[in-house]
Amino acid sequence: MTTAHEIDYRIYGEELQFVEIELDPDETAVAESGAFMMMDNGIEMQTLFGDGSQQQDNSLLGKLFSAGKRLLVGESLFMTAFTNVGQGKKRVSFAAPYTGKIIAFDLGKLGGKVIAQKDAFLCAAKGVSIGIEFQRRLGTGIFGGEGFIMEKLEGDGFAFAHAGGYIIERELQPGEMLKVDTGCIVAYTPSVDFDIEMVRGIKNWMFGGEGLFFAKLTGPGKVWLQSLPISRLAGRLQQYAYHRKEEGSILGGLGNLLDGRE
Repeated sequence: MTTAHEIDYRIYGEELQFVEIELDPDETAVAESGAFMMMDNGIEMQTLFGDGSQQQDNSLLGKLFSAGKRLLVGESLFMTAFTNVGQGKKRVSFAAPYTGKIIAFDLGKLGGKVIAQKDAFLCAAKGVSIGIEFQRRLGTGIFGGEGFIMEKLEGDGFAFAHAGGYIIERELQPGEMLKVDTGCIVAYTPSVDFDIEMVRGIKNWMFGGEGLFFAKLTGPGKVWLQSLPISRLAGRLQQYAYHRKEEGSILGGLGNLLDGRE
């Protein structure tokens, strides 16, 4: 028996996407604070302290603990529930926070659980639990790019995540290994073994520009990878802004003309 609300959805756009969720009467979707885009008349909004799932402890202490866990994965204390209180089908839409792709996880077909990077969650059917997952290995937590704490999505309904650039989904066979930049991991199923490996060769890690460690993902299971981690994009923008400032201080507008940026 499905415990999460059975929602229908459609994803629009290419680089800057939004997901439209269709709700039958009394169906509810929950979303991260700030993800809301638009909704039909007849949908009621309600702020939740937690994720509103059946797995959540509804006592005050349980709600505080759940809120604390959400802070650890970079999410806000509160979530918003959107419920169809009218007649007939209604639609509510949620937008991606930056350029990239929205991923739909059908948790019922993925063993009931997906482990994702922090800040990945966008929205879900009510009944899906959004919690934390601790890294089991010391080295993975320190050098794996995501720290000791990741986000876990549990349940049997749909959950939606967002990641940067282009998204690749890979099905790893038992024993099959994939070496990935630590920042490019979006999500994986619990059966995948996540470990780290140090880059070999002093020249590689001193001059290669790719960091000291790879992430090792070993099957069986599914993995989702992103081509443009938001941290990489932010770093490039910061670097670009710094160079523009330096040019302006020495050559002014002439420096910008010389390198074709004006």
